[in-house]
Amino acid sequence: MTIEQTQQQIIGEFSIFDDWMEKYNYLIEMGKDCPIIETQYKTNNYLINGCQSRVWLHASFDGNIVHFSADSDAVITKGIVNLLIRVFSGHSPEEILKSDTTFLDQIGLKEHLSPTRSNGLLSMVKQMKLYAQIFQLKANQQVNE
Repeated sequence: MTIEQTQQQIIGEFSIFDDWMEKYNYLIEMGKDCPIIETQYKTNNYLINGCQSRVWLHASFDGNIVHFSADSDAVITKGIVNLLIRVFSGHSPEEILKSDTTFLDQIGLKEHLSPTRSNGLLSMVKQMKLYAQIFQLKANQQVNE
């Protein structure tokens, strides 16, 4: 499934809920399915700066595909990071870098988060794209060697 297809699927999932309490509950449920970061990566080096809650994010790269895992000490934040993992994990760095995150606006997430949580969301996206950029640079260096 492409990043765009996953985003459309998420938009569809969120559209069935009538109010934001139901959407928050859905995010909490999504947090339970988050690919949990290994304990060795649950350190300050993997903390995302700018988040109200503590969020750890790890990325691995097999030469073609990026895989993310994460954890958070807040249930809603854990659901939000899992939402992003669902969109970006399993794709190439190039696909991640070319993608947008307009689905976040379309589901109304940004407007229903507190300013600090909204900043945290942007920090998560920025960190995931930074990992993708680094992995793409590494892949390009290997091709040129």
